[in-house]
Amino acid sequence: MVTITKKELIDRIAESTQAKRVTVKCIVQTFLDEITKELCNNNRLEFRDFGVFETKIRASRIAQNPKTLDRVEVPAKRTVKFKMGRLMRENLHAPETNPTEIK
Repeated sequence: MVTITKKELIDRIAESTQAKRVTVKCIVQTFLDEITKELCNNNRLEFRDFGVFETKIRASRIAQNPKTLDRVEVPAKRTVKFKMGRLMRENLHAPETNPTEIK
């Protein structure tokens, strides 16, 4: 497995669209900022065929420190859940294909 950074994605998009890298970087960052803002407002984001982002409340619980075996209370917290969409599921479950051949 290889880690792809935001910089690498921006470079790929700029190359494939012939757009300036600075413009693509601004668009990608604005897109990510808007996703974060909407999730902070407890809104659900649905991108057809890609997936759905939504926030969930993780209940408080009692955990155990593995080193000292002390019981520790972990408070409730918000987390982001992602459910993949149809096209992503189909592409992930398809037999090995060339990544550039995605539907």
